[in-house]
Amino acid sequence: MLQTSNYSLVLLVQLSLLGYDLFVNTFSELLRAAPVIQLVLFVVQDIGILFNVIIVLLMLFNTFVFQVGLLSLLLQRCYPLLLSAALYLPLSIALHCWILNLRWLDSNRFVWTDGLQALFVFQRLGAVLYYYLYKRMAEFLGDPRLYEDSVWLRNAFARARQ
Repeated sequence: MLQTSNYSLVLLVQLSLLGYDLFVNTFSELLRAAPVIQLVLFVVQDIGILFNVIIVLLMLFNTFVFQVGLLSLLLQRCYPLLLSAALYLPLSIALHCWILNLRWLDSNRFVWTDGLQALFVFQRLGAVLYYYLYKRMAEFLGDPRLYEDSVWLRNAFARARQ
C-alpha cells in the first residue's frame, strides 16, 4: 500500500524526470557544438521517459482497484497517457537520431531539412501532450480512494460484475 510519504517521494522522482525532459527539449539546441554531450543528454532523456512509464505502471499495479480486478477502470484513465508515451518516445528517439546524424561530424553547420523540421514540431507537440497527461495521471494516482476499500469502489465492482 502506498503511504503519503512514499507517494511524495515517487511524485518528486516523476516530476524531476519530467523537468529533465523539459530541460533537454528546451536547451539541447544550445549544445549542438558538443555532440557527445548532446548524445548523453538524449540517451538519458529517452531512458527517463521509459522510467516514467514504468513508474506509472508500478503505481497502477499497487492500487487496491487493480488488486480487486478492476483493471478496466484504471485503463480508462491511463490509456491516453500510455498511448501518448508510446508515440512520444519513438518521436523523441527518431528526432535525436536524425539530429545527431546530421550534425555529428560538422557541428558548426546549422542544418534544418524539411523532414527534420516537421519531426521537430511533431515531437514538441507530443511532448506537450505527454507532459499534460502525465501530470494528470500523477494527480489521479494520488487519490487515496484508489488504495483502500470504499463505497465508490464497491459500487464500481458491482457495476463491473453485472
